Amino acid sequence: MKSWRDLLVSSDTTILETMKNIDRTASQIALVVDGENRLQGTVTDGDIRRGILKGISLNDPVSTIMNQNPITVFHKSSKQSIRKILQEKKLRQIPVVNNDNRVIDIIFSDILLDSRAFDNWVVLMAGGLGTRLRPLTENVPKPMLNIGSKPILHTILENFIDYGFHQFYFSVNYKRELIKQYFGNGIQWGISIDYLDENQRLGTAGALSLFREKPTKPIIVMNGDILTKVNFQQLLEFHESHSSMATMCVREYHYQIPYGVVRTDGATLCSIEEKPTERHFVNAGIYVLNPEALDLIPEEKFYDMPTLFETLIAKNKKTCVFPIREYWIDIGRMNDFEKANIEFSEVFE
Repeated sequence: MKSWRDLLVSSDTTILETMKNIDRTASQIALVVDGENRLQGTVTDGDIRRGILKGISLNDPVSTIMNQNPITVFHKSSKQSIRKILQEKKLRQIPVVNNDNRVIDIIFSDILLDSRAFDNWVVLMAGGLGTRLRPLTENVPKPMLNIGSKPILHTILENFIDYGFHQFYFSVNYKRELIKQYFGNGIQWGISIDYLDENQRLGTAGALSLFREKPTKPIIVMNGDILTKVNFQQLLEFHESHSSMATMCVREYHYQIPYGVVRTDGATLCSIEEKPTERHFVNAGIYVLNPEALDLIPEEKFYDMPTLFETLIAKNKKTCVFPIREYWIDIGRMNDFEKANIEFSEVFE
């Protein structure tokens, strides 16, 4: 980001354009101002995700989702007072305004405060057979297939490292020796890698019963065949801010019904909607779990993550969804593999 002015948008800017601006500046915030740069509101990544969950269109003006009463600091405020506000309010950025409420700067917490590394464990599920990608997976596990210039699992690992995570577990089964030979104990990346050895298929949650000790903080679990640019720091903060026992990342999936859909009330025809588009949130294969959630996973038995969430819901434990708006692709079929290779250089290099 070259200047705080790059963060300014008008109230009639679309949510989509604002989202692009936030990504382009890597600031995680946009400042909504009038023609004279008077602050009208702010929009963060979290505001956009909440709007998506409410079904608000990305073509709507950003004023529909902005925070109309953001916390600001006066331009003569001391660094000590600003630091206190950032820490107490757990803010990542705070606009600086003058007497007329005109924006004159913005202060970021990671500059004013010391940035932190994350001690939360990250578990990457890399034990699948990859049968739908044969013959590519006859001699190599799916997470070790090259997308671009490196294995899928390598790219996933580097993304987490970039966000400050350093304690990793790989759940392995099929062709596990190839994964262990490539990554070792993680020392070449300056991190720690341990392995959860599945001697039988345990599903997307069952391998978590293989921990030799219980984590003390929420853990992130991710399928090892997904490429994404999701902000893992924001995901963890979302989970903690919602006091969630378990959080599931979701993607919006839509498809068009190729027929006219008839709405009825008994035998009465009420309306006909021609080829409507259905929209649903679907599981994106990335999760955050509190340590207590692991107690519900049976030891060394096949157990999938959706079953764990269903159990938590049945026990009235708080579960949340985190909508992914960033790049995401599941390397499940050959066309996904080919698509990811085409897009890799543009997204990850």
